[in-house]
Amino acid sequence: MPATNNDNEDTWQQDFVLLVDQIDKIKNQPPPEVGTTPKELIYKENKLQLFRYQPLDVKQKKTPILLVYALVNRPYILDLEPDRSLVLRLLEKGYPVYLIDWGYPDSSDCFTDLNDYIYGLLHRCVQQTKRFAKSKSLDLIGICQGGVFSLCYAARQPNDIRRLITIVTPTDFQSKDNLLSLWTKGMDPDILAGNIPGQLMSQLFKTLKPFQLNREKYRRLKHLVSKKENLATFLRMEKWLNNGPDLASTAANEFAQKFYQQNSMQNRCLSIANEKVLLENISCPVLNLYAEQDHIVPPSSAKALSKHIRAEIYEEHELQGGHIGAFISLKTQKNLIKKVSNWLK
Repeated sequence: MPATNNDNEDTWQQDFVLLVDQIDKIKNQPPPEVGTTPKELIYKENKLQLFRYQPLDVKQKKTPILLVYALVNRPYILDLEPDRSLVLRLLEKGYPVYLIDWGYPDSSDCFTDLNDYIYGLLHRCVQQTKRFAKSKSLDLIGICQGGVFSLCYAARQPNDIRRLITIVTPTDFQSKDNLLSLWTKGMDPDILAGNIPGQLMSQLFKTLKPFQLNREKYRRLKHLVSKKENLATFLRMEKWLNNGPDLASTAANEFAQKFYQQNSMQNRCLSIANEKVLLENISCPVLNLYAEQDHIVPPSSAKALSKHIRAEIYEEHELQGGHIGAFISLKTQKNLIKKVSNWLK
């Protein structure tokens, strides 16, 4: 006999009460830590920090890896916990790993634009990484918006990058199944005065998948409370989802206009600080990894990169899972690291 709406409602309420009870039991305990892999600060500029992770006792590769994440969320998602850490998996393979933390912009940063982020801050982080690692070039891994920044950087600074990896990175911002494109289509970005609150962006992303990202995640929670580590992972993810920084308004408005509304990167008319940015100018090998169930960067958006990069230096692969699960899921992470390490050889 199929479950009725009342049955589903009762199950949801019971599971939610179960979760609240478990959280109440640990309320006096410190919250589970995030980003615990040991690292050192090697460069700081305004809000930005550049970190070098301490190498493990394994044979070290020569070329450093610089991780570039999006502005809209905190980069510790790449080192959420030991079992779900892209950073730690790379260290285990012997890669020297560096990471950019863009920080928390405030009102003094409202005029920071895309040129400042990509050809200013990112450029100086690339140079600092090369200098610290004593390397003439580096391997760049860009995730989501960080992948867009990495593509733009590699297009104009080809000598700095040995190899480029993009993960869940959009290229065609107006593909038919791109929900963010529909949301930004009729928006006037300039109407948003001041920096854009992180909580507003968090709510926006929830509206793209409202049932799954709101009520659904609190259903059938017995697996969360059955093991302490399951609940700890849940709480870490909740912290990350609700800890997004504000966005510098100039850069955010510029990104919405140039990429989403004008689709200028896909249309080969992108200009930043009055200089053309053409992906065809990328000369280093490119590995493009996209997620089959990604509702933020659908596969059609990510795979459009193949139209811009020469076939002999381009490779793409599908990952299981969604936008975040593609690199933190226990199942997907092994496949991701295998593809990355095999390709970087």
